[in-house]
Formats: sequence, structure tokens, C-alpha cells
Amino acid sequence: MLKSCCVTGHRNIPAEKIDYIKQELRKEIMLAFRDGCTHFISGFADGVDLLFAEIVAGLKTKNPDISLEAAIPYRNRLKAKNNKFQKLIKVCDKVTVIAENYSKNCYMARNMYIVQQSQHIIAAYDGRESGGTEFTIRYGRTQGRVLRIINILD
Repeated sequence: MLKSCCVTGHRNIPAEKIDYIKQELRKEIMLAFRDGCTHFISGFADGVDLLFAEIVAGLKTKNPDISLEAAIPYRNRLKAKNNKFQKLIKVCDKVTVIAENYSKNCYMARNMYIVQQSQHIIAAYDGRESGGTEFTIRYGRTQGRVLRIINILD
């Protein structure tokens, strides 16, 4: 059975934390890989999601067993003007679009999808008590997923 790992995290990362988060993401991705995860899922939001996708895309070039999936909340999001987004979407092995049109719930539906498809969750989290990252962590716990948290406040 294919083992999967997804990521959740904040869009706005303090500049002084980016290198730390990249280092910790790489470490957690490698731990998930050693635990048998070969399929990695990113929601392709700015910030943590794209850093995760960038690291996985780099690992894919060295290991053909690794695959990357983009979980896109609504179809028009594929037209994002972000250069990194456009570059990384092209190297995905799979692109899943959750909803044809934007709705207020499409991001939550995307977050539920990535948890449902994964055995492992990597979360870069600053302790906020609301928002998509907090929801995804909480939902992952209720689903019994392996949860690894990178504390952004450290």
C-alpha cells in the first residue's frame, strides 16, 4: 500500500524563520520517507506548502520512487501568478482539484482531503488557536494520523 505524507502550515512566514523551516521540513520529509512514505501531498498555498513542494520536487530528481501531488482547492487557483507555484505544479505526478469553483469551504475541503489521503502530517505551526493549519492538525489527530509539528515559535 502506498504511504502518503501531507503538509500544513502558515502562508506568512517571518523572513528570519524561513531557513529554519526549510531545514526542519527536509528533516521531517526524510523521516517520513524512512517510515515508508513515498507519496507527498501539498496544498500548494504560499509559504510552508510551497517550501514543502520544492523540497519534495528536489528529492524526486534523485529518487524515482518519490511522487508529489498538488491538492488544489478550486480550479482557478491553478492560474496563480506565483512563479514558484507554476514551476512546481509542472513537476507534480498528480494534480487533484477539489472544487470547480471557489466557495468559502473549498480550503477546508482541501485540508480534509490531504489528511484523508495521508498517514503522516507535517505541520509548521505557530500555536494559533484558529485557522486552516490548526483545523488540519486537529482533524489529523481525530483521524489517528502520525503528526509531526515544527514549532515556528522556537
